[in-house]
Amino acid sequence: MAADKVRSPVHGSASPGFEGVREAFLRNFTRRKELGAACCVYLNGQKVVDLWGGTRDRASGLPWAEDTMTLVFSATKGMAALVMALAHSRGWLDFDATVASYWPEFAQQGKGRITVRQLLAHQAGLFGFDEPVDATVIADLDRLAGVMARQRPEWEPGTRQAYHAISLGFYEGELIRRVDPAHRTLGTVFQQDIANPLGEEFYLRLPATIPDARLAPLVLRNPFLNLLELSPRVMLAALNKRSVLYRSVIANPGTIVALDPVRVFARDLEVPSGGGVGTARALAHAYGVLADGGAALGIGAETLAALAAPPVPPRHGFHDECLHGDLRFSLGFMRPSPDWSFGGPRSFGAPGAGGSFAYADPDARLGYAYVCNRMGRSQDDPRDLALRAAVDASLAARW
Repeated sequence: MAADKVRSPVHGSASPGFEGVREAFLRNFTRRKELGAACCVYLNGQKVVDLWGGTRDRASGLPWAEDTMTLVFSATKGMAALVMALAHSRGWLDFDATVASYWPEFAQQGKGRITVRQLLAHQAGLFGFDEPVDATVIADLDRLAGVMARQRPEWEPGTRQAYHAISLGFYEGELIRRVDPAHRTLGTVFQQDIANPLGEEFYLRLPATIPDARLAPLVLRNPFLNLLELSPRVMLAALNKRSVLYRSVIANPGTIVALDPVRVFARDLEVPSGGGVGTARALAHAYGVLADGGAALGIGAETLAALAAPPVPPRHGFHDECLHGDLRFSLGFMRPSPDWSFGGPRSFGAPGAGGSFAYADPDARLGYAYVCNRMGRSQDDPRDLALRAAVDASLAARW
């Protein structure tokens, strides 16, 4: 409890004109019960905000350091999507080709016509698994590939949308293994071809060599607060083991597969849809590259144009059968929508359970990231909203 009351000073920097972001970050600690967090912003390829502060570990009271990393849950999806974009730029895959053209076994159970674009837009009907999937299956990529190949889609692909909370990353991972000339895993491609060239720390497969002292354990939110914020329809879906939401988010394997009772977060386990661990600086830098022309990572103009293009709706519209809202996805990223607004109309990114969020706005040439260890709201968390509002105000003042 004492650590909750002691607010470590905010560290880092904010360039002239972005002082308001630092002030908003500090107010998160004084007014919004922030525990430990970091925020980073890139503009025109340059880092203009790089802030961190608070408490890394509530149990010990140790401070959040410059290199502290934490689990960002589904904000990981943006980095997995970046690998898919890299693969597209290198000519490894075509977004409008069928998945089965790269992975023939995928065609089982009527999946032969599913395109890469449909899969990445959560329109393939593959949000859950009929066969048991746990950490042992996830660690055996050939075995996991067999499970996915045998999975039957819940509906005709391209007709509906349902958030593939955990499964999407595994399908992306097998696609990358098939198309990468070296047959590397998605996490390895990310590490070798994205994180390392940028000089940043973000892992889709957290190595066992990373000490716990580098990591910020999560402080879970009171479950009653989560229930109070759910609509009756979503609440019922969360309690129904046959619902799309339950099968996509909660069970088999569920988002908790990225946690570990001994080592804080799971080690040497690749969960590309929700197991990413890293810094806000890494996320903002990656999105900043995408917003500033992609050259630092070799992302071509055709790929960047595809990422920013309007999302293609399924036949029955953008209503999401899992999250029960008007949500939009394209090429692995979330896009702005009536029920989830961020950045400009061509922005793309990924939010994470508990409040973490990162995105690129190519029109503003901006990359933004916020990560935290006290879990709050998964959508429109007040801490993230305050920071984004401050960033928007700083940009407006410049223009």
